[in-house]
Amino acid sequence: MMDYVRAAFIFHCIMRLWATAIVSFCMSVFSALAVDTFVSDRIPVLGSFAGIVRTQNPGIAFGINMPPIIQTLLIGAAVIALTVAAVRSAKTHWQQIGFGLIIGGALGNIADRLPDGSVTDFFQVGSFYIFNMADSCITVGVVVLLIEIFSVHFYTHTSKSLE
Repeated sequence: MMDYVRAAFIFHCIMRLWATAIVSFCMSVFSALAVDTFVSDRIPVLGSFAGIVRTQNPGIAFGINMPPIIQTLLIGAAVIALTVAAVRSAKTHWQQIGFGLIIGGALGNIADRLPDGSVTDFFQVGSFYIFNMADSCITVGVVVLLIEIFSVHFYTHTSKSLE
């Protein structure tokens, strides 16, 4: 009976992680396609501070450029390592959601990069780098994991000091 319960738990963990990854991936791909199709001029959202503007980014994080083959190998290796780490270690709901957002966003950027070697970036906020939905999913996933880490650390230290 215990093996069934453990198997069911693992199945639900993996399903939550991959469901989040699929939603994140779809949002990333469809938003990039929509911007490529419908945006030609900047659309102001908060005046000149924030808006939607289509740009093509051949680089990786924060505009870092590398030779294409090295960039492709690094991105692929990072996604594989992250996926293995996620499947092995994502035990809580928040860890599964965080890892799912990161994996889905990374795969979304890979899919966007396939046709022409660049991603479509379109969110412009202040003077920060222009970014896309996949980048947002990755960032939110990292924040979720950090909050989970710090909340567990805080809870553990607080409960030990109360004993």
